[in-house]
Order: sequence, then C-alpha cells, then structure tokens
Amino acid sequence: MTSPNPHAIDTDTLSGMKPLRKVVYSIGSNLGDRQGNLQGAVDALRDTPDVIVVDVSPVYETSPVGGPEDSPDFLNLVVVAETTLEPRTLLERALAIEDAYGRERTSHWAPRTLDVDLIMVGAAVVDHEDLRLPHPLAHERGFVLVPWFAVDPQGEVPGQGPLAALVAEVDDAGITRRDDLVID
Repeated sequence: MTSPNPHAIDTDTLSGMKPLRKVVYSIGSNLGDRQGNLQGAVDALRDTPDVIVVDVSPVYETSPVGGPEDSPDFLNLVVVAETTLEPRTLLERALAIEDAYGRERTSHWAPRTLDVDLIMVGAAVVDHEDLRLPHPLAHERGFVLVPWFAVDPQGEVPGQGPLAALVAEVDDAGITRRDDLVID
C-alpha cells in the first residue's frame, strides 16, 4: 500500500531497514559517441551506492519521438536495478549523470548526448512537477517498453499493466535491436 504522504519513508518498522525496491531507468543518446554515452551512464549507475544493477537490456536504435524532423536516431536501453534509495535521490543521480555527459536542456525535445529517465521505483506513485512516477509516458513509448520487456518479461508499469500487454499494443516501427552494440 502506498502512503498518501509523499515524504513518507518506506521502512521495516521492526528492523529500521529499508526494503529493496525495483527501479527502472530508460537511457538514450542521439548525439556524440552514443554507445560510449550509454556505457558511461550504465557504469555511473553501477557506481551509485545502494543501487544494484540487476540487468541491462540490449541496445536498440530508435527513431526520435517528437523534436525537430532532422534529429538523429537514438540508441536506447533500459537498466533494471534494486535500491533502497528514495525516488528523489534516484532522480538527482539521473540528472547528475546527464550533466556529466554534457546534456544541454535547450528545449524539451532537442537532441541530446544523454537522457536518463527514471521510469519507476517499486510501486511508488509520485505526482510532483519535477518527478512523476511511474513515468507518465512510459506505457506508450516503444523505446522504453521494448528494451524493458527484453530483460524483464514479467515486469509491469504500475497502474498501467504488464509489459507483455503494453508491448503488444505499442507502435514498434522504427525500433531495431542492435546486437552488434554491446554494453558491459
């Protein structure tokens, strides 16, 4: 059950320990060394204290959604991890990783060196101006759902349903698995 208090800390009241929760990040890049940017983001998540990377999806090349018509294609992947960290901390880490790779925030749909989106943290439902969980568009984005389903076929988007059903409904045109590109 989710607490109506957005500042509540989920803890085991007997031990005081926070439970591990599944966290999903969607990572994309369409500027510069796209594969290197993805690898760097995955490495940075692995280096994050209290984040345990469980799986990294294959890399997919995807047509950009929104933005200028001449935007280059993205490389995308999904990272599934476990953590005891709070959603706000996980978002701040994502933004710091983007900044480290020169992400410029000129416009919402502009091409970018790195995009690290926090998709979900356990069953947390958060609706703040700068943090919404689960990510409000994840359930309709092929570039999120297809890579996520590849590594977590039993997964689900809280409040939206199982990945299998969502992937069956999503437009996957312009999404190509790139087995020639490997992220460690």
